[in-house]
Amino acid sequence: MLRKNEGTMDRIARVALGAGLLSLVFVGPHTAWGYVGLIPLATGLIGSCPAYRLLGLSTCPLQKSR
Repeated sequence: MLRKNEGTMDRIARVALGAGLLSLVFVGPHTAWGYVGLIPLATGLIGSCPAYRLLGLSTCPLQKSR
């Protein structure tokens, strides 16, 4: 299971950016580069970013331990 490492605002920004880039495939210049938007869209929906994991970063607020 992937551990969440993105906060709410980070996830919202990623989904918006991903959707905007993906729209380039269907609307606008019709460029295949819009498929790059799948990356931020997927990481925003999942809530976990592999690059953050490699760099040891997290924008997710700390959860209380039990």
